[in-house]
Amino acid sequence: MSSDYPKTVMTTEQTPEEQKNIDVCKEYMSIAYSPSRNNGGSSVEHLCTSDSWFWAPSTFPGCETPMDYAESHAHVMASVTNLRITRYDQAWAKGGHVLLRYTAEGNFDGKPYKGIQPNGNHARWSAAAIFEVEDGKVKSFTKDWDQKTMQVQLKWAPVNVYESDDPRWDSTALGFPERARTK
Repeated sequence: MSSDYPKTVMTTEQTPEEQKNIDVCKEYMSIAYSPSRNNGGSSVEHLCTSDSWFWAPSTFPGCETPMDYAESHAHVMASVTNLRITRYDQAWAKGGHVLLRYTAEGNFDGKPYKGIQPNGNHARWSAAAIFEVEDGKVKSFTKDWDQKTMQVQLKWAPVNVYESDDPRWDSTALGFPERARTK
C-alpha cells in the first residue's frame, strides 16, 4: 500500500513496526486529503483509537479528535476541490511517534469559502503532522501549519496584502519558498 502514497523525500531506516505506524498515518492523511474519500469524520474513524485526540487550536479551532479534523477538512476541500498532498518532505517514526512533514497544493475552484467567491487561484504550502500510534491506530494527531501561506495565495487572507513585495506576504514567494530564500 505504501507505494500508493506520494513520494517521500527524506526518511531514515525504520523497524517494521515503525514503518507500519508511518503507513497507518499516511493512510489517515490520504483519506483526510481526498475529495472523493473524505466524507467527514466517519471516513477515518476506523484508523483511530476510541479515545484519540487532535491538537491545532489556532488553525482548526473546535476540533478535538482526528475525526473532527477530517470533518473540518472536508469543508475546505469543498472549496479547494483538487487539494492533494504532492510529497512527504520528511517521514519517520520513533517507536509509536510519527512525523509527516508534507507539501500540499490545490486551486480555489469549488464552493465559496467563508463568503469569498472562488477565483481559481492556486496555492502550495507545507505543514507537519505529528502522530502517536497505539496498537496500529492513531491515538493523537498534532498539526503544525502556518495557514497564512495558503490563505494569501488563495486570497483568503483577512488583510489587504496581495500586492506586497515582502516575501512574508507575497503569494509567489509563499508558494515557492525555495526561490524566496534569496529575496
